[in-house]
Amino acid sequence: MIAFVLRRLLLAIPTLFGVLVVVFLLLYIAPGDPVMEMVGERADAETIARLRAELRLDDPVPLQFAHYAGGVLTGDLGTSYITGRPITRDILERFPKTLQLATAAMLLAASLGITIGVLSARRPGSAFDRLAMGGAYLGISFPVYWVGLILILVFAVTLRWLPPSGFGRVEYLVLPALALGTRSIAFLARMTRSAMLEVLGSDFIRTARAKGLRERVVLGRHALRNALIPIITVLGLDFGNYLTGSILTETIFSWPGIGRYVVNAIARRDLPAIQGSVLFLSVVFVLVNLATDLLYAKADPRVRYD
Repeated sequence: MIAFVLRRLLLAIPTLFGVLVVVFLLLYIAPGDPVMEMVGERADAETIARLRAELRLDDPVPLQFAHYAGGVLTGDLGTSYITGRPITRDILERFPKTLQLATAAMLLAASLGITIGVLSARRPGSAFDRLAMGGAYLGISFPVYWVGLILILVFAVTLRWLPPSGFGRVEYLVLPALALGTRSIAFLARMTRSAMLEVLGSDFIRTARAKGLRERVVLGRHALRNALIPIITVLGLDFGNYLTGSILTETIFSWPGIGRYVVNAIARRDLPAIQGSVLFLSVVFVLVNLATDLLYAKADPRVRYD
């Protein structure tokens, strides 16, 4: 297992280096002068020259990259042009809130999606199966911002059961987690049903039933366990997307996570904040993929030797 983890980590190094290069080049790809964004058009030439020197923008590009990479390796993602605060501190303050939202959405999606998929596979073609798969098609089709607005309209405006936005007690978490997890519930239900139907036709399932095992044991201990690989794939990819791409959900529900931080940085053209956020989220996504690979190896030991 240790060798398996080391191989996956070595494979991640070129990816992270490529992300680092692309993030650094944002400084030159993005339109405008970062110094002018900081001081405005009325600043005098002396102030502009001093800031360019402080930011090392007059250094050769390879030297700038070496300085930036060295800071990243020590945990320094730079300083915000707008607030003057260290970007690492801003990200570490907001990421736990994004993690809370992503975890709640993933738990909701996993519990409902897998359960619906198993029940549908147990009786394919039944009324429940047709209703569940029809709902899954709708859930996949609706965009997250539309689902979020409908949830606010129904549960916050009309019924007044839950707050429409904000951050605080657990009731503030319900609507954004449901909006974020709707597509995963639908996709997991379809994926689980497909994987279960394939496994339920296997010889070892017929043998388990012939031994007189309860249907619950056959479905849970034998069928679902052997259908986990595609389910783990969906869970890993969706959780990584929740951590790195819940921008629309956090914006709609005014959730103070890293996604909303990125939106504000883009709106204010705070380039260091954008660079630091993209780099941090890339590392998070790589780590989530590594955790998914470990779950693969746990569910199917043959994966370790591929």
